[in-house]
Amino acid sequence: MTTHDETLDLLVVGAGPTGIAIGAAACREGLSVLLVDRGPITASIQEYPTFLQFFTTRDRLEIADIPFSAPDDKPTRRDALAYYAAVVARYKVPLALEEEVLEVQRDGEDFRVVSRPRTGSPVVRRARAVALATGYWDNPYRLGVPGEDLPWVHCRYKEPYPHFAQDVVVVGAGNTAAEAALEMWRNGARVTLVHRGAELRPGIKYWLKPDIENRIAEGSIRALMNTVVTAFGPQGVEVRTPAGPETLPAQAAYVLIGYRPDVELERRCGIEVDPATLIPKHDPETCESNVPGLYVAGTLQAGRRTDVIFIENSRDHGPKIVAHLKERLAALAVPA
Repeated sequence: MTTHDETLDLLVVGAGPTGIAIGAAACREGLSVLLVDRGPITASIQEYPTFLQFFTTRDRLEIADIPFSAPDDKPTRRDALAYYAAVVARYKVPLALEEEVLEVQRDGEDFRVVSRPRTGSPVVRRARAVALATGYWDNPYRLGVPGEDLPWVHCRYKEPYPHFAQDVVVVGAGNTAAEAALEMWRNGARVTLVHRGAELRPGIKYWLKPDIENRIAEGSIRALMNTVVTAFGPQGVEVRTPAGPETLPAQAAYVLIGYRPDVELERRCGIEVDPATLIPKHDPETCESNVPGLYVAGTLQAGRRTDVIFIENSRDHGPKIVAHLKERLAALAVPA
């Protein structure tokens, strides 16, 4: 086990846009900071569909007072990847990538953080404060049925081109499922949408809803509502419909039913998490949890409601955390 002697002012778990915003804010204020992530920076955006274009305008994705320069008002996935990497480079935000945080524990006035690099022995660091900004992208919901781990069953959609002239089953009826179904159909796939509910999810984007509804109504995309998947097998996707069991032919299947935050890490850190909503106990004005000096930021704050906090409405979490931490450090430095 490797132990670092330096005590950081702030250790951030997660190197997505929210983690980068926190790190940049800390660097601007002269605090010692480190971003630790079990993958690369902006791992979630890297997993977005290859040709995704944000509906949000570029100015609402800006962080750390760095202008988002892109040729179009609504940037692409590629634009976002380049932009957030540029913010890290501009502020020289220290990184420890491909390193998973296992434990965050109070140790006196500080925190002891244990992480495990992809190669090598565990690492122990100390920090005066810790911010969790892990998001939810690493934890897709699963159906829990036989065959879900087969190589042709996917939980993330990237692009339509491998599926030309193929039968594809999309499980889900939210934004991601609808967008994937439409894009694959428009690029030559035969698409069947399977959903356990009676209709499309109510939160589906207003411009997307009529498109997918019209494709279903005209028969371009087959939709099986009130239907559940029972297995993925050698003949295709086995489902139970209101009319009885059916096997859908499929060379590929996408289970796109949403994501959930990593609440186990929060709980191991001592954060109180509501068992029903998965919302961590925190002060929305400072982002501090019930554990003094331990912050939660970004989509983690919304628990199961992964559709209410995005980059554009969590950009202030970094400055909030750093401002509160500076006050806390100043108070600790005052002699009793």
